[in-house]
Formats: sequence, C-alpha cells, structure tokens
Amino acid sequence: MQRTAMDGFLAALVTVGLAEIGDKTQLALFCLASRTREHFLIFLGALLAFALNDGIAVLFGGAISRLIPLTYIKILAGAIFIIFGLLSLLKSSEELVECDLKRPFFTAFYLVFVSELGDKTQLAAALFAASYGPLPVFAGAMLALGILSLAAICLGQFVFFKIKTRERSYIAGALFLLIGLWQWFEVLIRG
Repeated sequence: MQRTAMDGFLAALVTVGLAEIGDKTQLALFCLASRTREHFLIFLGALLAFALNDGIAVLFGGAISRLIPLTYIKILAGAIFIIFGLLSLLKSSEELVECDLKRPFFTAFYLVFVSELGDKTQLAAALFAASYGPLPVFAGAMLALGILSLAAICLGQFVFFKIKTRERSYIAGALFLLIGLWQWFEVLIRG
C-alpha cells in the first residue's frame, strides 16, 4: 500500500491530537489564559513554540533528543513550572488585582518550547516525518496543537472572567506546581 501526503497529515493530526489532550502544555496554557486578558498573545506564543519544536522534529528526526538528554530537559521544564507555581501562590492580593502577565507572548512561548522538547508528540512527529515526509506531518501536527491550544486558552479565558482573582491564582499556582513536580517525578522514575 502506497503512503500518501494525506496519510501523513491524518496520522499526525490524530496521533498528536489524542496524545496532547490533557498534556502538561495544555494545562499550562489554561493556567496562563486564566491569568491575563492577552489570550491572543498566549495563543501566538504557543503556536510559535510548537512550530519551532515540531518543525525541528520533522526536519531532524530523533537527532535533537540525542543532543540534549531528555532528563535535563525535564528537570529544566519542572523548575520553570515550579517557579511559575510559587509566584502565582505567593503574590499578594494587591499584586493580583493587576493579573495580566507582563509578557504573555514570551511567557507562553518559553513554557511551551521548553516543556515540549523531547515530548511524545514531538517524537511522534519526527517518526511520522520519516515515513510520510515533513510537510504533511508538520501540517497535521500543527492543526492538532493549534486546536487543542485554542480550547485550553478558551477554557482559561472562561475561568478568568468567572472565578475570583485570588482563587484563579491558587488554581494556576497549584497546577503549575503539580506539572513541575510531575516533570521531576518522571525523571526520578524513568531516568
């Protein structure tokens, strides 16, 4: 059976889409969106990070994960999430009145970029690209990641307008801490 570009597109769309549902990156986008009114900037920052990560993955396959050990990436990602969590939990109520992130585009970009390095969806995109070619796989992966990111941001936006500022801060802080600790736990368990 001959593999087509549409096969690669659909394989990436479905696999990346299913694997990314409820992933740490989607939780991070939800948290960020619950902290600011700049939802479009969060979306653009996340898309750029996904495009770079998955673009690199489909172009270079598994080489990236051999250059930077996944353990180091997970430790760094965990530390970043824990810092964001602590900052969210420790802010005073005066600081929370102005709850816009200072640089939502860069915050979203950085969180997504670091947390997606070596992620299962990046590795899946690299493997599919070897079989189907980079362009259809990249397009399918980006569509899946874009849709899920938009959903996470919309949910975060809903929370932003429906839940009190202090409660949003606690929820976001707790989720960021859990994501960071989970990253470190994975390093301890899986090495």
